[in-house]
Amino acid sequence: MDFRLDGRRALITGSTRGLGLAIARAMAEQGAAVMINSRTADECAATVEMLAAEGHDALALPFDAGEGASRGAAIDSAGAIDILVNNAGIIHRAPLPEHEEERWRDVLNINLTAPFLLAQQVSPGMVERGWGRIINISSIMGQIGRATIPGYVSSKHGLVGLTKTLAIELGPHGVTVNAINPGYFATEFNAPLIADKEFNAMVKGRTPLGRWGDPAELAGAAVFLASDAGGYVNGASLTVDGGMTAAL
Repeated sequence: MDFRLDGRRALITGSTRGLGLAIARAMAEQGAAVMINSRTADECAATVEMLAAEGHDALALPFDAGEGASRGAAIDSAGAIDILVNNAGIIHRAPLPEHEEERWRDVLNINLTAPFLLAQQVSPGMVERGWGRIINISSIMGQIGRATIPGYVSSKHGLVGLTKTLAIELGPHGVTVNAINPGYFATEFNAPLIADKEFNAMVKGRTPLGRWGDPAELAGAAVFLASDAGGYVNGASLTVDGGMTAAL
């Protein structure tokens, strides 16, 4: 069982905080050179500095995952990418009659179209080298639904479907494609929900482990799927939610 990632170069989108940062740190701890990404160069630089101070190999790769020119130029400049983690995502909450079409399109663009285009851009190099890993961070909302977030739910369901079809196409070339479906984790992204006493109680009450997840608890799944230990896992959708969806 080899969980080491020595010699691998990993791009994790949306990795200056939350789940993305936890995944980047865990991969760096296993020997990968990690590319830190967000839309803000200063945030990327600060995160790289922090990881370097911890003894990790990290570099900044700022770009907007939802903007083609920015994304394409950055990937072209990055060199070989062995591991791609599509983590960047957004959410918009509004009742159906008030949900603006533009916000629907924004969510699908970041959460679903960007992972497709990033996979399209980095996979040829993986195929050429005969080894690669693409990990799409979906959500339990890629399995179930929830009111007022139609774009998020639709995009995450779509990301699971994208994972399966890319796994079929790229698998014969030594490239695995898998999804991780996080439940409720204590991140900056979920801070408003954690502060909502009623919602916080609902999450704890409906999760068999009785608590929110720690971001570091998701990172192990990503390392497994990126490593040779997970080399025969392809087209899978791994749920990490403390048992919430098992109990629903």
